[in-house]
Amino acid sequence: MKKMIGAAFGLMMVPGLAAAEDCGDVSITEMNWASAAIVTNVAKFILEQGYQCNVQVVPSSTVPAVTSLAENGEPDIVTEMWTNGGGPAYIKLKEEGRVAELAPVLSPGGVEGWFIPKWLADKHPELATIDGIKANPELVGARFNNCPEGWGCRILNDNLQRALGVEDSGIEIFNHGSGETLATSIAAAFEDEEPWFGYYWAPTAVLGKYEMVKVELGPVDAEVHARNQDKDRDNPEISDFPPSPVWTVVTSEFSTERPAIASMLSQMTFDVGVMNGILAWQDANGASAEEAAVNYLLNNKDQWSAWLNEDATANLAKILQ
Repeated sequence: MKKMIGAAFGLMMVPGLAAAEDCGDVSITEMNWASAAIVTNVAKFILEQGYQCNVQVVPSSTVPAVTSLAENGEPDIVTEMWTNGGGPAYIKLKEEGRVAELAPVLSPGGVEGWFIPKWLADKHPELATIDGIKANPELVGARFNNCPEGWGCRILNDNLQRALGVEDSGIEIFNHGSGETLATSIAAAFEDEEPWFGYYWAPTAVLGKYEMVKVELGPVDAEVHARNQDKDRDNPEISDFPPSPVWTVVTSEFSTERPAIASMLSQMTFDVGVMNGILAWQDANGASAEEAAVNYLLNNKDQWSAWLNEDATANLAKILQ
């Protein structure tokens, strides 16, 4: 496997291997988090080796990417765009018809919620709901593992735990000082076979490595969820976490001028559980985003082959057997 990854990875690094003039120049973001980097490198490999594009990767994050689209109409492709973080500037771009959302690159979207270990849910099924946890606080260690100060999820969690009366049920709210200690607490709980209850999100390597069950907090109400993001909310209400929309976004000009590429991107979707597994493999092997992308391509042909047209399928068949 390492030899196969090394060989395929080498192809990614050889300029001019594909006939770039057939497609031309394409600019694509690489957002500054792990799953987005993998998505970008999967797309880059397919575009270069399948569609014979000359791909320029642009390091970015949500706000700078939206600003660049608004001011410069670039880059051509924004991968893993969490549209609820784009703010008014992104909404304006959509309203003006300057960008197109081609596909939800993560399905069903970004996942947030309150979780317990699967082994604990299997042993005590009643803990799969918040009412069951509140009635049995000792079964989850009488502790809720909260987000660090300054994170958006901290505001949501603080409002939700007040609305749900979590502390009143005898559960301590433990506020982690960093994302690292939050992740470490899950690893330690699994290693010691101790209960764990708290907030986490996907896609992440943590949820790829450790089987967790999302606790049902109640119905999802988008308006309540939005109101609960106000740190000064006096009377928070109950709503579970809805999936966060995560799209592949392109400029409208690019979508019109490159229909074959737009068609491929409109089908490029990763199940969140699959992405969790990719991230877990990357973490366990100390791999780069490029290596993780090639590992995915080598082992999941049944998934990505459905994205391609005939010419791209033939080109990639010469490389990935």
